[in-house]
Amino acid sequence: MADEAVAERSAEPASQNPQSPQKPQGSRSPEAPPRGGARGGDRGDEHAQGEAESSDGPEAGDDEATERAKERERAADRIKDLTRDPLAEEDGEDGPTDLAAAARARRAGRKLLTSGRDFTSFDRSRIGHAHIGDINVSLDARRSGVAMRGGPVPEEELRRLRRAHVEPAGYVRLRRALESRRLLVLGGAPGTGRTSTALALLDEVTRDGTGDGGRVRRVDPHQGEGVRGLVGEVHGAEGGERRGTGYLLELALDRPGTLPPDEMDLDQLASTLAEGDAYAVVVVSVGSAANPLLAGRYGMVCPPAPSRELVTVRLRERLEEARGGAEGAGPSAGARGGAERGGPSAGARGGAERGGPSTGTRGGAEGARPSTGTRDGAERGGPSTGDRSGAEGARSLEHAARLAEDPEVTEAVGLDDLRPAEAELLASLLAEHLLGSLTREELLAGCRSIAAVQAHEWFAGVDRALAAPPSGDGRTPVRSATAALFHPVAFRIALAVLGGGSHSAVSAAAHLLTWELSVQSDPDSTPSRPLFCDDPESDRALSRARSDDGAIDVAGAEVTGRLIFYRGSALPAAVLAEIWDRHFPVRAPVVRWLRLLADDPRPQVSVRAAVAAGELSVRDFEYGFGELVRPLAEASSPRRRVFAATALDQVAGHASHRKAVRKVVDDWSRYGTASLRWTAAMTLGHGRAADSVDAALDALARIGVRDQGRQLAVASLNVVRLLTLPECATVLRRLGQWAEHRREEYQDLALVTIVRLATTGVDEVLDDEPGTPLGDRGDWPLLLALAATRPELTGTLADLLWTALNTARSRDVAFDALETLLRSASRGEGGERTRPGLAALLPALTSDEHDRQQLEWLLRRMMRDQDRPLTTEQASALWRLAVPARQRRSDEEESHG
Repeated sequence: MADEAVAERSAEPASQNPQSPQKPQGSRSPEAPPRGGARGGDRGDEHAQGEAESSDGPEAGDDEATERAKERERAADRIKDLTRDPLAEEDGEDGPTDLAAAARARRAGRKLLTSGRDFTSFDRSRIGHAHIGDINVSLDARRSGVAMRGGPVPEEELRRLRRAHVEPAGYVRLRRALESRRLLVLGGAPGTGRTSTALALLDEVTRDGTGDGGRVRRVDPHQGEGVRGLVGEVHGAEGGERRGTGYLLELALDRPGTLPPDEMDLDQLASTLAEGDAYAVVVVSVGSAANPLLAGRYGMVCPPAPSRELVTVRLRERLEEARGGAEGAGPSAGARGGAERGGPSAGARGGAERGGPSTGTRGGAEGARPSTGTRDGAERGGPSTGDRSGAEGARSLEHAARLAEDPEVTEAVGLDDLRPAEAELLASLLAEHLLGSLTREELLAGCRSIAAVQAHEWFAGVDRALAAPPSGDGRTPVRSATAALFHPVAFRIALAVLGGGSHSAVSAAAHLLTWELSVQSDPDSTPSRPLFCDDPESDRALSRARSDDGAIDVAGAEVTGRLIFYRGSALPAAVLAEIWDRHFPVRAPVVRWLRLLADDPRPQVSVRAAVAAGELSVRDFEYGFGELVRPLAEASSPRRRVFAATALDQVAGHASHRKAVRKVVDDWSRYGTASLRWTAAMTLGHGRAADSVDAALDALARIGVRDQGRQLAVASLNVVRLLTLPECATVLRRLGQWAEHRREEYQDLALVTIVRLATTGVDEVLDDEPGTPLGDRGDWPLLLALAATRPELTGTLADLLWTALNTARSRDVAFDALETLLRSASRGEGGERTRPGLAALLPALTSDEHDRQQLEWLLRRMMRDQDRPLTTEQASALWRLAVPARQRRSDEEESHG
């Protein structure tokens, strides 16, 4: 019956229905929507009434009517123009900014640079205080990449290594390769424990050595030409005093002009080692220079040690040492005795273990240290006073393990996996806290410093190698090596800014920054970079990064792509803090680079870069505002102004700078140029650049009505964005006031905002993550999402839309917007789509007969649409949503006579 009612009622123009509350004079085309209404007048009919009253004669009336018709047409065209995307202005061939993609990129960027880490700092004295006893935690970036002096490794260091070293996965395979080939090229990222693993391997395979010059020796790579020099050293030791010796050589292949050894050099070294019954491990950093070595017969990659076991072992050592100091000298259940300090003990590998290679982790009959718990008295070689002490130690270790897994501690550390030195530092901090030497606040501060230490190591003295003299071996490349030197650090900075984006975007941005850094460092030379030397695996290993499949925004659609992230939430902020606070000359090329990213048409690049620019500006607002925000806020390109607005809002997210941002935005909205007012409007739409929502609306109205509404479009867009805030009722109230304002500019601001509210999707303006009431309706029109989630606002929303539908100059675009809302109910496949929102809105919108006539007219028009005709079933379903069942029955009886 409902289908028949809609069909029958649609057979004649709604204006002919005798139930219409206001009848138009004369016949009217069925293509025109019914005019008039009962909710407070129709601004379009005021002109018609004036026309009828002021006509002096047929000719005068016709002229005035024609002129008024033209005026109404111009007003309607103006409203239509103002409802278009303001971000499309002057964008040219690049097209407008995708608001939905920009909102997602902004959320991701803010999540990447979490608040609370914005002022992370690194205090060497504080980190030094975290050391306990004679613990040697190598955290000094000045030693990064610089090998230690050559000479024998003390037995005490080897004993401590045996006690503390945690074997990585594949350790047995590495040892067997070294035993069979005599030579092992071990690759790994700096700080992953590769040198400790190399020393542990050499310690095992040289236990039967007879040389008196030290069983394990470090080789200075700067003396004797690296591998060739080591061949000479091993050959000169064949007399017997160093037979069975193990040699450790660390090659720094990332230094300009340094080339890897040839395969023939390695073969010669292996042959010489076999003749001298010796072994050698050559440690190299993963990267394009080391790839040929690692792919050869001697090369193997060193896996990192497991983080959890590293922390457990270090914690046990710290707690045992602390208990040993408290109980006094001598063997006890909680401390190592003198026998253990002086030589092998049950805590290290015993005599049986020294007789042959160890396999797997140390434990059981081999005198292994258990992964948890404590050694009993018999294992430690001292009296077992202590079942009580052992139980106490077990409880302490269990408490420490729980503390290490505490969410607050884990968040403060902010690293997915720890390297050996970091695990040792964390264990020291946890032990000091358990022993009462550190408060919880001090513990968390120390944990936050771990990521800052890593960033410091990455960047301190990077370009020091440029001052090094050439090797003089005739193999040094003539081409400048600045690009190869700066690419790893450029990649880390790009990953800090664009992390979570596509790997290709991060790599392209890294190459742009490599160019800027190279030009800044060597302005007289044109930087160059080989085209086929990129190594994604090395980039990830050297930058503690990981990649994964995820969604990427491309031309308004989401596709699956390869994303890249830091292995730790603390690293992006730590990297930005390091380069901005400690390396002032780097600021100039980074600013130029960020300006280039601001022009990128991909929101995942430009918006993420804007968020990072805001975080950098927080650290030095005078510099960031003067070099990044203000110049881009005055730019002619909307994309650059959006960049500046996003950066300003990111600054406003910090309470320390919010007052300054609000003062800037208020001044721009009052006294700024057109570009500055536009940028101020985009900043206000985020909701943090004014003291209150009312203050933000005052500023947006001030911008929108100025200069005959020149910037009314961008003002209305940002009023809509404020509707996603909890104070949306305030925004709707102000829209109603503007709609009733005496000045036409305010009325236009209200009308354009109402239409935009109906045509803007939630995902274009929402900052919330999925899981919130609005966030779960990301593809809904915002007006319907509000009607469905905020029932108390439905009446106000319906009244505002009714006003736009019944105002002459906004009628056409308002009906187009209503059609968009109606079509959203059947867009896509399955589910109810936006029907709950329409079910809430339409009954309030069509409260009388005239309103239902308008809806019928629109449904007829949609059913006759040649491109996208609405089916009878769809039209009937929408009609049933709008008209209550009781009213439908009355209408059906009436239509059937």
